Amino acid sequence: MTDDALIQKKLATLTQLSRKRDYKAFLYDCDGTLADNMHAHKAAYREAAAQYGITLDTAIIDELAGWPTVLIAEEINKRYHTHVPPHEFATAKSTIFLERYIADTLPIDFVVHHLQNHVGKVRIGVVSGGSRKTVTRTLTVIGLIDTIETLVCADDTDRGKPYADPFLKAAAQLQVAPQDCLVFEDGNPGVQGAIAAGMDWIRIDEII
Repeated sequence: MTDDALIQKKLATLTQLSRKRDYKAFLYDCDGTLADNMHAHKAAYREAAAQYGITLDTAIIDELAGWPTVLIAEEINKRYHTHVPPHEFATAKSTIFLERYIADTLPIDFVVHHLQNHVGKVRIGVVSGGSRKTVTRTLTVIGLIDTIETLVCADDTDRGKPYADPFLKAAAQLQVAPQDCLVFEDGNPGVQGAIAAGMDWIRIDEII
């Protein structure tokens, strides 16, 4: 199967799944869902950790996908028995990512096409554990920033994924009831947050 054929096949599957109910809003994660950039984020985490003498196993990034960087830094400290200031680590990681990797970000085509196909038909939001600066630039690079009606990022709620708070904030900003929202995710924390918010969800990384 060609790449284009596979994209169309996955798009058709995702479209069918998302039309099982008459949803009024679609809430997409950014990194790993709309943007094919998890390898770049892992590299930035690894390089930032190395600055503090930590040889990081980046499997932790998959495990905690959707967590704010500061909280991931706190978890790294716990597991590696280190004492790196979490906000300092987060700044270092973000700087590395923005300077070295973000310009080369590519879209996850079938999810991006799905979003674009529903502009004007449902409300569109992005709910991310990333910083607003990084997420905004990512969405700009992949050409989606002007299609997003609301953007909820790491510092917009007291608690991020896996809690319901960021999803409920997005729903409130879009003036849509939580049960009328469908969430698109690629990680367990985001799914847990969607469930806690009373929203249906789809794991885009399980679409074949």
